[in-house]
Amino acid sequence: MTEMLLRYFRTKQKEAETEKVYDTQCPFCSMQCKMQLIEQSTVTRKKYKTVGKDNPTSEGRLCIKGLNAHQHAIHTDRIKHPLLKVDGEFVQISWAEAIEVIKEKFTSIQSQYGKNALSVYGSATITNEEAYLLGKFARVALETKYIDYNGRLCMSAAASAAAQTFGMDRGFTNTIQEIPHSRCLVLAGTNIAECQPTIMPYFEKAKENGSFIIAIDPRETATTKMADLHLKVKPGMDAPLANGLLKVIIEENLIDESFIQERVNGFEEVRDYVSSLDLDDIAEMTGVPVSQITKAATVFGREESGMIFTARGVEQQTDGSTSVRNFLNILLATGKIGKKNSGFGAVTGQGNGQGAREHGQKADQLPGYRSIENDEHRKYISEVWGINEKDLPRKGVSAFEMIQKMDEGEIKGMFLMCSNPVVSNPSAEFVKKAIEKLDFFVAVDLFISETARLADLILPATSYLETPGTMTNVEGRVTLREASFPVKGEAKHDWQIICEVAEALGKGEHFSFSSPEEVFNELRIATRGGIADYSGMTYDRLRQEKGILWPCPDEDHSGTERLFETEFAHADKKAAMVVVSNTPEIPKENPTEDFPLYLTTGRVMSHYLTGVQTRKSSTLAAREFESYMEIHPSTAEKYQIKDNTLVKVESKRGSIVVRSKWSQTIRKDTVFVPFHWADSQNVNRLVSKKLDPTCRMPGFKVSAVKISPVAN
Repeated sequence: MTEMLLRYFRTKQKEAETEKVYDTQCPFCSMQCKMQLIEQSTVTRKKYKTVGKDNPTSEGRLCIKGLNAHQHAIHTDRIKHPLLKVDGEFVQISWAEAIEVIKEKFTSIQSQYGKNALSVYGSATITNEEAYLLGKFARVALETKYIDYNGRLCMSAAASAAAQTFGMDRGFTNTIQEIPHSRCLVLAGTNIAECQPTIMPYFEKAKENGSFIIAIDPRETATTKMADLHLKVKPGMDAPLANGLLKVIIEENLIDESFIQERVNGFEEVRDYVSSLDLDDIAEMTGVPVSQITKAATVFGREESGMIFTARGVEQQTDGSTSVRNFLNILLATGKIGKKNSGFGAVTGQGNGQGAREHGQKADQLPGYRSIENDEHRKYISEVWGINEKDLPRKGVSAFEMIQKMDEGEIKGMFLMCSNPVVSNPSAEFVKKAIEKLDFFVAVDLFISETARLADLILPATSYLETPGTMTNVEGRVTLREASFPVKGEAKHDWQIICEVAEALGKGEHFSFSSPEEVFNELRIATRGGIADYSGMTYDRLRQEKGILWPCPDEDHSGTERLFETEFAHADKKAAMVVVSNTPEIPKENPTEDFPLYLTTGRVMSHYLTGVQTRKSSTLAAREFESYMEIHPSTAEKYQIKDNTLVKVESKRGSIVVRSKWSQTIRKDTVFVPFHWADSQNVNRLVSKKLDPTCRMPGFKVSAVKISPVAN
């Protein structure tokens, strides 16, 4: 009888089981893999499973982060209501109360200190619609010049280098599908195997096809193991290494003379400079033997096609912009740009690192990659927004410089959206103290992050499962992220929050949107005729075509798969080579007797950015639950550091405590610490405030440190 009852109840439970499928995109890296979340519900529980969905970029593949992304979105720690800090503690309040507090505080600050006393700090993980609205919010609703975003810490060096060299910046100059057919691939400062795993099959296919792969990295990684040649460069020596490659290419006459003559300016100056350099000196500076420099240069120069990819290893330096320009010099000297299977790829880190910088979050940019200092551009956008051009603020400063202005007292308030600057910025303790000086600070987030802890008011945002909108992936392909998962509690979409605050500030007529598609349709108008022209795209087209590569100037245009085939984007239609000195304008921090080792930072596969989301995923957190310091065994023995023990890492700025991890594959003069952890394991505490003079990128990749064992 008991067995019969059990069978009966099991049958009824199975009958009650329902399944829902939610289309979405991974919220993490720039591959923006399409996927579906499958929710299986019974009377007693819900189970979730994520599967990949076919698309032109990742072809249905997912990595470990994407497979488990939903775990943070459904986490019980999600903020579900507005939280106001009262006597040091957060208390739940209504949305009406929250909006009224913002109105009162923002109005008071600007009345007392002026419009520019308020700042906006944005994100490269929000949608294009929200990035566009946030830029408009700063300049129209707040009328402040102070807006920038966390992409300044990620992609700004590559973006500025491409803009200066080619006249425009799009993540990849070619489609991702050309990678397997390129004869030589250079991966400079990128560990795609861990950071963008779903792109790896393109490189593996290239290797099968006989492509020669060159990796440039101070460490051996899963990516360098794939390479035919690994140049184990000293941290910060990428620009001199590129000069060495250029010297060999030019002196061995591996250049494309007709391409240079017809399409390039500045070659003669570069040729004269590199001819004055000594290859043995470059080998000494970079730690890369002359034989390897020569081999890399001759293979790349002789092959009929080639691509160069850069990422944070090259870019997150105080000469990151010019370092990238020097690798672009190599492409131009060999004529490997604007041609089939030849081009440049900036391997974007954040999910919308490309789109988020195109539409107005950067201090000096307006939508469509227009310049906020260009009178014609200002006039056009002012007309789209329905404001007087004279009321449109001029350019502000970079993200870290905004924080410096908070410390100095010039900025009194901040509206922060989906970012964690206390962990992500250099000199992290300084950043925390600067933010604590603000008169009023609003944070919009999913969780109470390390930065949100400092806020006076936290507003609950929706997750990637709940927020539809467009994203622009690593290629420059605009995709439509569908999202229909039920919203948690009283959380609101970022675009809704922006519109409601703008309404309270008396600027509602400029923010009367009822859907992301309405915002996108205004964005299309705002980008029309700009460098990043989205005007030919519609939500229906993006659905049907599974994404479109910009520029796309009209609805009959199929998108632009390969840039610069006939001309570059400068006024004279030519690209610009530039001399890049082996001695950078901003001196880098070299090891000394007191701080004898290089420190470099980076990522691990199971975590994303500052870890706020991935550390909420039980599966991902279990894979890497604490930070560590990778160190060569002989170096460890020299400083009495045993394997798998706690070690203090110290620079002039501060110290952290992490666990040691011996590795035969790292340079003996270098230690590596990932940056996904906070507080006492936040490696950015150790990083200098120095910034790249061109793009204002901090020098995360090169610091001088000392190490010591932590006593038991």
